[in-house]
Amino acid sequence: MSVLEPAGLPTRARKDVEKYLLPEERAVVATRRHWAVLIEPTLKFLPVFLIGGWLLLLDPDNRVSSSAGLIVLVGALVYYGLRVGEWWMRHFIVSTRRVLLTSGVIVRTVTLLPLRRITDLTWKETLLGQVLGYGTFRFESAGQQQALSEITFLPGADDLYRRVSGLLFSTDWGGSASTGDDEGNLDPPPPRARRGGPGVERRDTEPIPGLPPPQA
Repeated sequence: MSVLEPAGLPTRARKDVEKYLLPEERAVVATRRHWAVLIEPTLKFLPVFLIGGWLLLLDPDNRVSSSAGLIVLVGALVYYGLRVGEWWMRHFIVSTRRVLLTSGVIVRTVTLLPLRRITDLTWKETLLGQVLGYGTFRFESAGQQQALSEITFLPGADDLYRRVSGLLFSTDWGGSASTGDDEGNLDPPPPRARRGGPGVERRDTEPIPGLPPPQA
């Protein structure tokens, strides 16, 4: 699996990786959501924008209609600008230790989930998602509802799913193994019962000292 270094990432994603990842972490996935996430706001924006333009040009000498049209135009542009800005600034990042979602245009928010807490991963593709190449990740964590439980409109379906699955269900991501502590250190093997001093293992089939020998 190839590991993304900060220098090979887009500018915005590289800033998030350098700012929010720990020194010992490496970014395996760093991507913004698929452009299809903008389809719905675009469909909402265009009719309102056209209505505002129509009101503005309907009667330039009429201050009421012109002012209403200008307000509608500005409101539509602000709404669409914020949605595009949010799409541009939001990144889905998977490191060797955590899953992160950075978002926010004015106020930045970082939501994270340690890899060692993820118990299952579901990848879902709708019919449109299969055509355009995006899908939804759904994370499950020990039966608990997490803030980072579902990420929609993730691009590069096949490659992204293989990368994240290989990272989650392998032992080289730096989290705890099947046994061990939270830092990934394996538990020491249980002490073996010994008798007769160091280097001599007790055998369960040895006779118990002090008992008479069995009668023939």
